[in-house]
This record gives sequence, C-alpha cells and structure tokens, in this order.
Amino acid sequence: MIRIVLAALGVALIAGPALADPCTRIPDRGRMPPEARTGQTFTGPVIYVGDGDSLCVETVPGVGGAGWLEVRLADFRAIELNQPGGREARTALIDIAMNRRVVCRTRNRTYDRVAADCVLDGVGLGDRLRAAGVPEGGR
Repeated sequence: MIRIVLAALGVALIAGPALADPCTRIPDRGRMPPEARTGQTFTGPVIYVGDGDSLCVETVPGVGGAGWLEVRLADFRAIELNQPGGREARTALIDIAMNRRVVCRTRNRTYDRVAADCVLDGVGLGDRLRAAGVPEGGR
C-alpha cells in the first residue's frame, strides 16, 4: 500500500500543474490597484518573466508577489511558450528586462493582469524584442 501511495505521489509531482502565477497584485475580480488603472503610469524592476510577452513589475517593494503587477506587453505578441520558438522568446525577454527598471503605461485590464506599453531606457520592450530578432505570432 505504501508503495502505491509513493508511486502516485511521484507521478503527481512529475505531471502536476505548473506553479501558480507569482504576480498577485491584480485580483482576479474586483478593483484594480490605482497604478494599474487605464492610462496610469507605473515603474519598477522586472521581477519575473512568464513568457515572451508577459512579465511582473514590482510596484510595491518588500511584499513579494502581492506587490508585483503582471503585465502583458501591449505592443508585442510573442509566440506561445509551448510552441516552437516560445521558450526562446521568453529567454530574450529575460535577457532584455530582468532586474531592470521599466516604465509602463496601462492600456486596459486583461483578466488578472494589465496590458501596457513598457519602456526601458526610452525604448519600448516590443521594439527591443523585434531588434533582438524575436518573431511575433502569438494569440
């Protein structure tokens, strides 16, 4: 019996769901944080990159994911992570933006994240991804 339980646990750990999104400042439902409302500008370091066109920006320091806004780049549609080229797009965004301070201007809410135009040293992240040769093609 113990072997069966351990085997099932091992399968669950290997084939289990992906880790939950670490950016939790924007609730699934309810009011947006003030800095994430349409037309607002926020700034902070990029703390996490989910895929080739989504990232987390720390807007409230020192509280972990509760202070991180999830941003969907409004000016770039990366290939999906599970498609050929998707992991390379994520790696490119990590190389470009991770741990660097960006300035973002919100466009609209999209589920538990905000679509925004983000710039790094005056150049849009979408333009930086294109300059790095990252192909577009996501949904």
